[in-house]
Formats: sequence, structure tokens, C-alpha cells
Amino acid sequence: MTKPIITVLDDYERISRKYVDWSRVDAQADVRIHTEPLRGHALRFAVASANVLVLMRDRTPLNAELIAQLPNLKLVLFTGTRNNTLDTAALKARGIPVCHTLWGPSKDATTELTWALILAAQKRMEAHMAGLRAGVWRPLPGLVPILRGKTIGLVGLGEIGGRMAKIAIAFGMNVITWSPNMTPARAAAAGATSVTFDELVKLSHVISLHIVLSEKTHKLFGEKQFAAMRTGAIFVNTSRAGLADEAAMVTALKSGALGHAALDVYSEEPLPASHPMLALENVTLTPHLGFVCEPVFRQFFTDVISCLEAWCAEKPLPNVLA
Repeated sequence: MTKPIITVLDDYERISRKYVDWSRVDAQADVRIHTEPLRGHALRFAVASANVLVLMRDRTPLNAELIAQLPNLKLVLFTGTRNNTLDTAALKARGIPVCHTLWGPSKDATTELTWALILAAQKRMEAHMAGLRAGVWRPLPGLVPILRGKTIGLVGLGEIGGRMAKIAIAFGMNVITWSPNMTPARAAAAGATSVTFDELVKLSHVISLHIVLSEKTHKLFGEKQFAAMRTGAIFVNTSRAGLADEAAMVTALKSGALGHAALDVYSEEPLPASHPMLALENVTLTPHLGFVCEPVFRQFFTDVISCLEAWCAEKPLPNVLA
């Protein structure tokens, strides 16, 4: 009897087998794990025979066109709880169930990385460290600024935004916030002040995004917003690349309309070596590390195994997407 094929995509960290026991799944299925990003023909070839697809968050979009080319597909499983690049309607039309995993402490991990980016940008850490390694004691002129007394604008005040506010207050910063459903009472409960979107753009020394990407928030920040920011403002995005117009951001960075960008998410990932952002000095960039930590990945693959074992045993599936 031919074993079903389980295809795991985008295990960049080569971590899928580190924390969990795959033996029961391996005994019943042909497990194929891909550790490099796949696109185009390479992607179609890798998934063509799959009965089960395991997706690492939304690293690889699964749209209706690709789904139509997968006649043997019986189950889709993605890590995390939200995937904006997955065509659930196309899967539902085929009767293909979709499961997800729980998160683990990803909110804490993203908060930590966001502050690492803010501090690195504010202190120009990359330039100073590179200069020091090159034998230059002080590569940049002037004095190093501090955050105390500055204003941080938090776009979104959910789980991560709330954590951001607490740390900003500890640094002695003034916290303002905006989101489509923000209220003065909700902002005040987090130690922040509710402002209009335009006020946040104009008043903030640091702007940090912590809001869900949707039709309403797609390219929320564009040419107009970058032009209206304070001189030298730091723009931080550890949420979703689609919240900002990337081309407009590059233009604003080149012209100086935007002081500095500190980013962990990009419109194309991995970021191409030819991307114009990489040639700019007023950027601080990390390779989408916000959720990448041991406890999160341990939770991801613990739940992946639970789902795959249930599927192989023809038992009820856990965490089915409603």
C-alpha cells in the first residue's frame, strides 16, 4: 500500500524534527521536508503529489490557482492562528479541511525584537559596531540620542501593542496610539493617549505598527504619511509588510523624508539581494525574526504532530479553522 505524502514547506530553521517525535507519522506516511524557499515550477513540483501540506505560517502563499493543481490534496495545516495568504474559500469548495496550531509566546518574542530594532535604530548600533570592527572608534559624528521624553506612536494596542506601551513608559516616553476602533478609555488603560491617525503620523518620533493587515489597513502608510512625519522619525514594522507601501518607503528614505526604517517584514521574503533597501544606510533590517524562538517553534510542531497523527489515524482533527 502506498503511503500518503505529507509535504512540509519553508522549514528555513531546519527545526521541524528537533523538538518532537515524528516516528508514528513516519511509520504511516512519506514525509518530505523542504528547508529552502520554493517558488514557481520548483514549488509546483514539490507539492504536486502532496496529500497533506504543512505550511510555516504564510511564508508560501497557497492561492486558488495552485490549489487547483493539487488533485491529491486532503488536508492543509499551517502554523500559527492566522494566514492571510491562504485561499480558504478554494479549499472549502474542495472539501479540504484546514487546521492550525497554537502560538506559544510569540507576542513576547515580537515585542522583544521590536524594541531591539528601535534601540538599534535610535543608537545607530549597526554603523557604530561596523566602524569599531574596522578600527574606527567613533564612525558617526554627533551625540547619541535617548528615548526618554520622546513620543512613540503605536498603531494598534492589542497584545503586542499593550506590551510595547508598558516598555515605552518604562523608558520615559510619551505614548500615543491609534487604530480604527481605538477609544480614549482603552488607550488610557494602557497608559497611552488616543489620537487621530494624522496626529500620530505628525507627532511621533517613533512609529511602530502592531495592527492586523486587512483591506482597510493595506498600505496604510504611503508617500503622504512618510512626507508628513517628523524630521528623523523612526518607522518600525514587525507586523506585516503590506501595511506600508514599500516603494514609497524606499523613496522617502532616499530623500530623507523618512529618517530611519527598522523592519522585520518585507513584501518579498526572503529579501532579494538586489532589493534597494539593502543599499541604504538609514535602515535597520532583520530577516523576519519576530516569532522565531524555541518555545514558539516547540508549540508549532507539537501541534503539527498532534494533527498529523490524528489525520493518519482517521480521528477528529484538532484546531480546525472555522
